[in-house]
Amino acid sequence: MDHTHVIAIAGSLRDESYTRRALRVALDEAEAAGATTKLIDLREFDLPPLDADFDEQGDSAEFVTLVDEADAVILGTPVYHGSYSGILKNALDYCGFDEFGEKTVGLLAVAGGSFPVTALEHLRSVCRSLNSWVLPHQAAIPRVYNAFDGDELIDEDIRDRVERLGRDAVKYANIEPEPATFESGENVGADD
Repeated sequence: MDHTHVIAIAGSLRDESYTRRALRVALDEAEAAGATTKLIDLREFDLPPLDADFDEQGDSAEFVTLVDEADAVILGTPVYHGSYSGILKNALDYCGFDEFGEKTVGLLAVAGGSFPVTALEHLRSVCRSLNSWVLPHQAAIPRVYNAFDGDELIDEDIRDRVERLGRDAVKYANIEPEPATFESGENVGADD
């Protein structure tokens, strides 16, 4: 492979999503670091609520392939009730160890209110249980309406964090993963 390929999954359905705007900033920085990138806008996929009795539903095969082919994934979510969005949860449910195992994952969360720590913690836990290597650096955007002017991320400190997330996704895309966690060994389908 000539280039690292980084995708960002936008866990928001809003037309004027701050999550998508922030992910574009991260992806621009990933491109500047030499990666090819793609923003996965979940509004463009038919992903009905997962029914585990079926192998494929709607556009799930296409979505899973995009995740599988990426070297690194940045997950972006608005905060809903202290956690990440249901649309992102449903999309992640279509994936598993094949798509996320030993893959580098970056995390980004936006909130209308205070610091979105629990949403990031919940995503980190899900990714670790899938044997992903989750970047230690994460980007959180509290009071997001103050951080943007249109599509421009004007808060310099937050912009630096989001840009670093994009760079780190490229820098650590091919890192040798840590040994499997205890939690991942308890999950059906995890590699030993």
